[in-house]
Amino acid sequence: MYIIKPSWLRHTGEQKDFEVYSCHVSQDGKRLATAGGDGHVRIWSTDSIYNGHVEGYSAPRQLCHMSHHLGTIHSVRFSPNNRYLASGADDRVICIYQLDSNPPSHATTFGTNEPPPIENWKTHKRLVGHDSDVQDLAWSYDNSILVSVGLDSKVVVWSGHTFEKLKTLAVHQSHVKGITFDPANKFFATAGDDRTIKIFRFTPPAPNATAHDMVNNFVLETTISAPFKSSPLTTYFRRCSWSPDGNHIAAANAVNGPVSSVAIIERSRWDSQINLIGHEGPTEACMFSPRLFHTQNPAEKGASGSLVTVIASAGQDKTLSIWNTNTSRPVVIVQDVASKSISDLAWAPDGQTLFACSLDGNIVVVQFEVGELGWVATAEENDKALEKYGVARKGMGTAEDVDGLHLENHSKAGELRGAESRMGALMGDLPAAAAAASKSDTAATTNGTKSTKNGEAKNGDAVKNGETNGTSEPKSGKETPAAESADKAAERINELKSRVQVTKDGRKRVAPLLVSSSGTGLLSLPQSQLVGAKSKTAIQSETSQTVIDLSKPSHGLPKGGIAALLLGTKRKAVVLDGEEEDEPNKRLATGPVPIMADTVDGLEPATLTSPAQGLVPTPEFLRSAVVSPSVSFSQVRLAVPKIRSHIVRALEKGVLQGESTLEEASKIPENTILEAKNPARPREPSHITATKRGALLWQDYLPRAIILLTGNKHFWAAACEDGTLHTWTPAGRRLLNGIILESQPIILESRDHWLLCVTSVGMCHVFNIKTMSAAHPPVSLAPILDIAITSLSPDGPTAAPGVTSAHLNSLGTIVVTLSNGDGFYYLPTLYTWQRLSESWWALGSQYWNSNDSSLTALSSTAVGPSAPAKKPKSGGDDKPDISAGIIPHLERHTTTEFLVKGRAYTLQRLIKQLVAKDGFEGFESVVSVAHLENRMAGALALGAKEEFRLYLFMYAKRIGAEGLRSKVEELLNTLVGGVLQDNKDGGEKGRGWFDKGEVICGWERKELLKGVVLILGKFRDLQRTTVQYARILGLTAGNEEDEEDGEETNGVVDQMEE
Repeated sequence: MYIIKPSWLRHTGEQKDFEVYSCHVSQDGKRLATAGGDGHVRIWSTDSIYNGHVEGYSAPRQLCHMSHHLGTIHSVRFSPNNRYLASGADDRVICIYQLDSNPPSHATTFGTNEPPPIENWKTHKRLVGHDSDVQDLAWSYDNSILVSVGLDSKVVVWSGHTFEKLKTLAVHQSHVKGITFDPANKFFATAGDDRTIKIFRFTPPAPNATAHDMVNNFVLETTISAPFKSSPLTTYFRRCSWSPDGNHIAAANAVNGPVSSVAIIERSRWDSQINLIGHEGPTEACMFSPRLFHTQNPAEKGASGSLVTVIASAGQDKTLSIWNTNTSRPVVIVQDVASKSISDLAWAPDGQTLFACSLDGNIVVVQFEVGELGWVATAEENDKALEKYGVARKGMGTAEDVDGLHLENHSKAGELRGAESRMGALMGDLPAAAAAASKSDTAATTNGTKSTKNGEAKNGDAVKNGETNGTSEPKSGKETPAAESADKAAERINELKSRVQVTKDGRKRVAPLLVSSSGTGLLSLPQSQLVGAKSKTAIQSETSQTVIDLSKPSHGLPKGGIAALLLGTKRKAVVLDGEEEDEPNKRLATGPVPIMADTVDGLEPATLTSPAQGLVPTPEFLRSAVVSPSVSFSQVRLAVPKIRSHIVRALEKGVLQGESTLEEASKIPENTILEAKNPARPREPSHITATKRGALLWQDYLPRAIILLTGNKHFWAAACEDGTLHTWTPAGRRLLNGIILESQPIILESRDHWLLCVTSVGMCHVFNIKTMSAAHPPVSLAPILDIAITSLSPDGPTAAPGVTSAHLNSLGTIVVTLSNGDGFYYLPTLYTWQRLSESWWALGSQYWNSNDSSLTALSSTAVGPSAPAKKPKSGGDDKPDISAGIIPHLERHTTTEFLVKGRAYTLQRLIKQLVAKDGFEGFESVVSVAHLENRMAGALALGAKEEFRLYLFMYAKRIGAEGLRSKVEELLNTLVGGVLQDNKDGGEKGRGWFDKGEVICGWERKELLKGVVLILGKFRDLQRTTVQYARILGLTAGNEEDEEDGEETNGVVDQMEE
């Protein structure tokens, strides 16, 4: 091991050496980029660093320097393709530099001692998107995106091609100081001062992708916080690193008890079972070597060593440590390598040279000899280790599956043939290919064999499109291989690209190649012009698609197009090219042919599909449900779930789990599993079974296809295609006769003895299975879907909001959330829908995020009584909290749908302008008080006991601070009403606030009044009012216990508001 510390390798100023905050080595290993406190990015020659001690070596040391930032530069990173260099600084700007092949235009900068530049690096782009310092940068391994993080708590994703801002992720709660990418190009991880690491899943965007295309990309996968719960906030960086085999993430500034450590986080499980302990201070940076290492020399005979990874870590203890995964102790420890904190680490591409920079201005190089860290594995072994995660495979935005990867490998040859066939069609080989195909004896087969009459295939006809995963057996001549090597395929495609064409005047020119402008991977011309006459291969899009098991509007035409639609199809079919007229078994496929497809990006032209041949497996979705035409004229029309071949719901300890596979549901032996199997033929009955530990508990058959299942420890329920509901006891005995509904159920939920069913025409039915009664008459969703001003058609000018969820609480109250962020519940006593959460409160109220704290913490804080209210005289049971968490759930949903998706920007700007106008000075205060009143009314109606008390105390403190005397008097008078007023007066019995009993929302009025009075007691301008009620409660006698209760009450309300 050699340590190289050149005296000239630093950011030198006139009076001092500036701090060096970041360093990085280019992928070819020839350049080292450093960034420092002088606002300069400097590029050095690595050959000069390695050979600087050699006598007579006179190659240039500094290749270039750029000073395009206005402050300290915190991060500098080369792109993996060596085309760009990115730097981020505390001037909130990211600069993208590009190497110009032309020589520099100037010899040196006037007035400085800088050496003349050797290379010409020019500023290509300046990216503005952060509101504070940019702390770290990282490129994806395919150069498709650049991600920046900063002290504004934002993670900004930029296109690696156009450098357009694609998305801003504001999920961290504090400064973000580190970013690293998965070498398999599936995830990236960010580390922040909120003591978490967040893992984001992404699909590499197309070169011409825009922010609109990335709405469903860059999804938060998980948050890891366990190793960082007490980590210090004194580090300048939290630079993390992903291992080259994709298995682990190394996270700096972790703790193991009181000891600083580096946490090793395992992929997929996303937990940390390994900690690298040894640093005496917090770590700032850690970096995996980009290569894998053999523990034994593979060149020696009989060597059978394993592959390991090597990681370097450093930080505030000025110590550099080198570890590998084969030992529990560091391989190398270099102490006092700098006089101040080490800020960044960078490995050379060979994996055996490490660069470290520190805040004292020094840059240290550590070179390892062969065998000290191990024996470097080849790049092919790196790629092989990443294959299990689907590296370099596009379009797999969902979870990696081993079976899916095997299938992709098998179909790779067929996709290559399809690409070559389309290329040949563009270059003029289509007639020849069609002629050769017309002479074929039989049609193309899948996973089979095919005979051809010609002995040798020509340039464009070596492999036909129709031979998917199959082989070709010629009758004469040489055999044609089933698949070609990648090199030969590349040569053939290059030949097609360089096709020479003779023009009319006799000149030769290279025929132009049509390049698609579409970002989906499909050519923009009609597909019939690009595929041969006998082609059966479907052209697949490379963009990620979301499978939605809801029926979509039909955009298809029958065989024969519009003429067949108008005149019918009962006529002799037109003979197609290559078919014989007297073939008795040749029949056209039935059913509509899709001409448009509904995708996540909207309507797109449908791809060509091949008819199924041979043994076809049963699909997950059999067909769409049969819907009556009269539903088309309904006031509300909701999508109906498709008919699935297999539906599985598991009951774990009495709690119904989400839909899953049978293997996942069977992992817990105690689960009761309800399965519904629908036949492929519509006229056959459906089979429903309940099993536990593999043993059959009960089974039943239904005449119609089953579309939904639900249940709990009290009953099971199934909804059928014909709009009927069937219910069973846990033992399988039928509870009720089939319940007939007006249309197909689309949502089926259960809670205790309650059953909720929402139909496709927007009617909500709530049944109590125990009492054999309905909570209220069927209620329509039409009022909350804004049908008066919007269109229910997705193709209309103003689309109506959609229903995202529907749930029940323990009282049988329906709670519905919509896609526009609004949350509603149905109040049976008023026969109306009540809006509980909306975006208005999110934009104007100061209490919007105040209910994210745990409500269960109130039980241990002595805020009011922790004991339940007294039982009523009627002898009813004292029920637990009915719907705790409903209001926070609805408000979090509003935040997700409205704020996170970016629709709040326009309204926020309007409100800021409104607040600045005369007459709106108290706008935020009024809206905040109204928001608390809205919360209290909702909690009281839903019976949310803990939430009602919390919001009541917050409301009392706010109106006291605002000095709203009339509202204070009204609140106290309302609370004291059940304590002092006579219950025997002749008026009608009230509800809620006007209930004359001693209990309100499960709490004794006296105890709530006591808490409110103690909160209001500190406002002196209101003491004339509050002292009267304090005397009624006996709080004016100087009781120490009461004073302590008051202090704790105010403290908890302060904590919840924060």
